[in-house]
Amino acid sequence: MYAVIATGGKQYKVSEGDVIKVEKLGVEAGQTFTFDQVLLVGNDGDLKVGAPTVAGATVEAEVINNIKDKKVVVYKYKRKTGYHKKQGHRQQLTVVKVNKINA
Repeated sequence: MYAVIATGGKQYKVSEGDVIKVEKLGVEAGQTFTFDQVLLVGNDGDLKVGAPTVAGATVEAEVINNIKDKKVVVYKYKRKTGYHKKQGHRQQLTVVKVNKINA
């Protein structure tokens, strides 16, 4: 059984037992989180597609950790003017483990 969920402006295909990194959820480690924006649920040839979400479908996940992603370097440069600007950014992420898909 698998599902496609939407969180943080992105879509993720998950199944039970998967560990994924999503945008920061604001939940402490060890707590559970329920994703209610389930776009699609598939189970052995049976496919439920939502419009835009599947009614009554949820995905329960356990929060493992809150981390920061690798640094992304933003470098701006304009030629002949001596303009250089270097900036870095580390996106905050939440690592979750999918426990159950309720269809």
